[in-house]
Amino acid sequence: MEQARTPLRIGILGAARIAPSAIIYPAQATGHQLLAVASRDKTRSESFAKQYQITKSYTSYQDLIDDPDIDVVYNALHNGAHGPWNIRALAAGKHVLSEKPSASNAAEAKEVLAAVNKADKVFMEGFHYYYHPVFQRALAIIKSGEIGEVIKVESALLIPMPDPNDLRLQFDLAGGATMDVGCYSLHSQRMISQLVANGEPSIVKTEANAKDGKVDTKLYMQLKYPNGVAALAKGDFEAQSMQAPLTITGSKGSVHLPNFVVSGWDPRVIIEVGSTKRVEHMPSISTYTYQLIALADAIDLGKAVKTDAKDALAQAILIDAAYTSSNLPLRPIFKI
Repeated sequence: MEQARTPLRIGILGAARIAPSAIIYPAQATGHQLLAVASRDKTRSESFAKQYQITKSYTSYQDLIDDPDIDVVYNALHNGAHGPWNIRALAAGKHVLSEKPSASNAAEAKEVLAAVNKADKVFMEGFHYYYHPVFQRALAIIKSGEIGEVIKVESALLIPMPDPNDLRLQFDLAGGATMDVGCYSLHSQRMISQLVANGEPSIVKTEANAKDGKVDTKLYMQLKYPNGVAALAKGDFEAQSMQAPLTITGSKGSVHLPNFVVSGWDPRVIIEVGSTKRVEHMPSISTYTYQLIALADAIDLGKAVKTDAKDALAQAILIDAAYTSSNLPLRPIFKI
């Protein structure tokens, strides 16, 4: 019988909208401890801690990182603050779960990777969808050969436009549709490319909307896998509703995931081969819960993390290439 494991003691950087679904509810569901939250707004920090039964509240991110009782720092700050605070948390000897993208550009992702190697701690970039049975089942079907040789892959994450003052629309904070939503489309393509072509996809051409010449509200990316597979990854803030479809087309059939990003909302895997179609239903447990389980397995049992700092660097290199192809500037490194 497996030994009972010690609960992780988690500190949250940023009393953010994403935190309840991304870490608080998963921690409560899996028996981990929410030890502290930090927000520079004292009232916000205290009310957030009270609302979610978090033991301590801080008004300084550094004070939270320096708390000796915390094992894991979950970084839910704006995009620009991911890289700097990830590096500081690692330097303080903490394991880190960072919201994606975990760095503003590839140069900063290299710094994070160096900090991970120096600290010898577990680092995970929050591409939570990867850990859900829906995506894993799609990979297994591809690998089985049931749909034949993969010919084309199409992925998208499209959402309605954020409020004009939203941090995700601020260039100086590493904003843009690709950083917020298109990164999921790209990441899923990378995972499939690694499986079917044993390597990373490359950017062929892009189509972007960026009214100010900096912040993309739409960026569609044509990709090519090392073995020649054609792919299309879409991300934009211009949709009427949230959509996250992923379709893998093979020589014998196809696999379709209606919502590959938040799979718990629609955990179907739809397979069509010839004239036959079947629907497989996976668990409706949240993607974030599976992600936290994977993080705990890495910390407690030494299991490998797929979305580690090395993977985050490869991801950042591809995002930079997409911006360069679109004649848009790379996201700047944010000074804290």
